[in-house]
Amino acid sequence: GDLWFALIFYLFFFYLLSSCSSSLPPSCNLQKEFLLNEMHKPGDVVLGGLFELHLTSVLDEGTFTSEPQQPHCSDFNILGFRHAMTMAFAVEEINKNANLLPNVTLGYSLYDNCGGLLIGLSAAISLASGREEQFVLQQNCSGIPPVIGIVGEMYSTFSIAISDVLGLYKMPIVSYYATCSCLSDQQRFPTFFRTIPSDAFQVRAMIQILKYFGWTWVGLLISGDDYGLHVAQSFQSDLLQSGGGCLAYLEVLPWEGDQNELRRIVELMKTSTARVVMVFANKFRMIQLMKEVVRQNLTGLQWIASEAWSAASVLQTPVLMPYLRGTLGIAIRRGEIPGLMDFLLQIHPEETDNKQTNMVRQYWEYVFQCKFKPTEKAESSETKCTGQEQINNVETEFLDLSNLRPEYNIYKAVYALAYALHNMLQCEPGRGPFSRNSCANQKSLELWQMVHYLTAVNFTTSFGDQVSFDENGDAIPIYDIMNWQWLPDGRTEVVNVGDVKGSESKGEELLLHEDKIFWNFESKKPPRSVCSESCPAGTRMARKKGQPVCCYDCVPCPEGKISNQSSDDFWSSPQRDHCVLKKTEFLSYNEPLGICLTTSSLLGTFICVVILGVFIHHRQTPMVRANNSELSFLLLVSLKFCFLCSLLFIGQPRLWTCQLRHAAFGISFVLCVSCILVKTVVVVAVFKASKPGGGASLKWFGAVQQRGTVFLLTSIQAAICTVWLVSSSPAPHKNTQYHKDKIVYECVVGSKVGFAVLFGYIGLLALLSFLLAFLARNLPDNFNEAKLITFSMLIFCAVWVAFVPAYINSPGKYADAVEVFAILASSFGLLMALFGPKCYIILLRPERNTKKAIMGRKTNKK
Repeated sequence: GDLWFALIFYLFFFYLLSSCSSSLPPSCNLQKEFLLNEMHKPGDVVLGGLFELHLTSVLDEGTFTSEPQQPHCSDFNILGFRHAMTMAFAVEEINKNANLLPNVTLGYSLYDNCGGLLIGLSAAISLASGREEQFVLQQNCSGIPPVIGIVGEMYSTFSIAISDVLGLYKMPIVSYYATCSCLSDQQRFPTFFRTIPSDAFQVRAMIQILKYFGWTWVGLLISGDDYGLHVAQSFQSDLLQSGGGCLAYLEVLPWEGDQNELRRIVELMKTSTARVVMVFANKFRMIQLMKEVVRQNLTGLQWIASEAWSAASVLQTPVLMPYLRGTLGIAIRRGEIPGLMDFLLQIHPEETDNKQTNMVRQYWEYVFQCKFKPTEKAESSETKCTGQEQINNVETEFLDLSNLRPEYNIYKAVYALAYALHNMLQCEPGRGPFSRNSCANQKSLELWQMVHYLTAVNFTTSFGDQVSFDENGDAIPIYDIMNWQWLPDGRTEVVNVGDVKGSESKGEELLLHEDKIFWNFESKKPPRSVCSESCPAGTRMARKKGQPVCCYDCVPCPEGKISNQSSDDFWSSPQRDHCVLKKTEFLSYNEPLGICLTTSSLLGTFICVVILGVFIHHRQTPMVRANNSELSFLLLVSLKFCFLCSLLFIGQPRLWTCQLRHAAFGISFVLCVSCILVKTVVVVAVFKASKPGGGASLKWFGAVQQRGTVFLLTSIQAAICTVWLVSSSPAPHKNTQYHKDKIVYECVVGSKVGFAVLFGYIGLLALLSFLLAFLARNLPDNFNEAKLITFSMLIFCAVWVAFVPAYINSPGKYADAVEVFAILASSFGLLMALFGPKCYIILLRPERNTKKAIMGRKTNKK
């Protein structure tokens, strides 16, 4: 409500801030000016700055009918003044650099927000509108804006308000301390940039720390502003996505330090089993919280500090350190700024007291506890400032430059604006990035042009850090990891124990020097912070109803498991306390079944070789010649391949054996059956040729035609196998469905259609051969080969018809054994039926191995 009231009020105020007269040339007159704490340095181009030089302010907002009153600021913030002076130093350093912005002098206008939103917004509007009481408008509205960019604000809420207003005018704003992830929304804040990482990265960095130490059960405390609420939203979503843990509780720290609410929160922390507590709040909220922690004497916690309080010296007191020592915190990157000390020592108030130098005079009064103009009532107790005081004689944190963190971000922000301006002024006419390749002109700069160049800024600081902005206006993220250590002599030291960097390719990279970390526990080791301890072997996690996933009970594991996770390769021991490798099962060469089948395969191959040798030796005899010796030789070779292909089904399945076994089997059997089919056709053709007028039929079944037919029929099967292997190839598979404690290695066929077509084609040829041979079985030759073919095909078909149901119902290795048995049985059937009788006559009854005996007709002997 206050934020929107401020926006409406000051948009209205900005509208009334200046009025243009109707006379020529037109001019604008400043109607109202706030008396703000400020400091200015003229220049060709001016940068604006917003800093918190006072911690509190009193401002009568008035009403819409009354005029707002001037603000009254109190509680001088010397660190805020150092922030402002760091910007002044950076501008001075750039002006001395001949390589950066040559022939251009930078100036600055610095304002104090007094820790108040309304004052900060009025200061930002004053920067945007300028300080001249009147200026004449040119016809083309050209000219250098009062400031070309603003360094600030410090707080996220202030930055949101200022960016909402000044973003309408394309004013580039580079914040050095506002971390709310909401400010990365370039649709809403297109001119907002920052040199500090957003809370989104800070949250991811925190999660990396939690993962590193195995802390899965943590508490989260946040402030009830934009900073804290967006952190809570990011933390809950990122923690869930990363699976890094759960929140034991999420509490919002009261804005006004409500004692009852603080008491409730601390009691919750005391009763919770979470030993790790993360706090995203500023140091003032932490002070309020720690007072209650001390009152209830809550110890034994590991505190994780956000960057807002990770280096807050106000918390490092003897009263609080017994509770806070050992704290791990995310801190802004510390840097070195050479020459800053000499610049700070040269700061000196001027004799004249005016609004352009009152910042320095207030600083002087704070450091030396004096007044340039003592009040009459307190004149006796107040020391009058002379301006001759020596800053070297006073101990002040203003000159402690050992921990430059916000200052380093301010330094980078000023240089980012300077490099953007430098690149803009170095543009070559005709090669610019704007319409018609135009460039910006120093005499007619426009703020949107600065925004364009700011998005492309890329430089490296003297400290070695690269500065550039991503598509959201965020700088390359990096944080230091700090550890609070209480030394034996009573001093407190905040030690850098690592860092975490952002990377587009690797995500968050965490580097921790664990040996340097001080742990505030008796064990001197990291604490355990889990909702439920890991389940022992033999039990599994069972989530508790209504509890986060990190909270669970441990129940006995089911058979075969030792945890919630199961494995295809391992089985549990009988005690379910460790994993044992599952037994593997496949048709092995070493087992009796495999040995038997291998022996049969080799025996069949040997018999084929022997018969082939017999046929070659007796190739001139009528028995061999009468039965088409060339086809017989080819048939013996194909049967030898049929026997050998069965060996591919034995042994552990490999990719190549799975692919080759059915291809080799299919082609070998088609070659074999094709030879038989052609022999059958030839037998029928020869018989028909023996009849008067039938000799013409033999010309279609010569040797060339026989070879061509066998080749054609075999090529069809080869094509089927090729398409099958290319489209959906068989592959080895670990099957755990047959047995829970065993892995059955098998070959999945891939395409079932290919498998069916391969077998179907063999069956078609076998059936055709059987039918032809059956019809020619009663031909009147003394030695009719058609009878042998009929018998062999009958055996072949019977074996493979019986194979199908046996194969389907056989699990695992037994399916392979059934297929090998079918291959061997059908091969032996063909071998014995076709060549057994012939070998009998050739070897044992040579008297029947004559042309007369083979071709002669049977006669009845009386």
